[in-house]
Amino acid sequence: MSDKKNKVVTITLIRSTIGVKKSHRETVRGLGLRKINSSSTLNDTAEVRGMIRKVDYLLKQN
Repeated sequence: MSDKKNKVVTITLIRSTIGVKKSHRETVRGLGLRKINSSSTLNDTAEVRGMIRKVDYLLKQN
């Protein structure tokens, strides 16, 4: 087995979820974000990348 580095991605909510689709609000909550300017550090997986891509207009990637 090789030693794999755990890659992480940090995201910040920069836009309100008011007025967006319900599924997009749920995706933002699934990413662990609540309020504007809240940040979350997550493992860099395909699932997380897909969630970020879905709501990229609400987020900033650090």
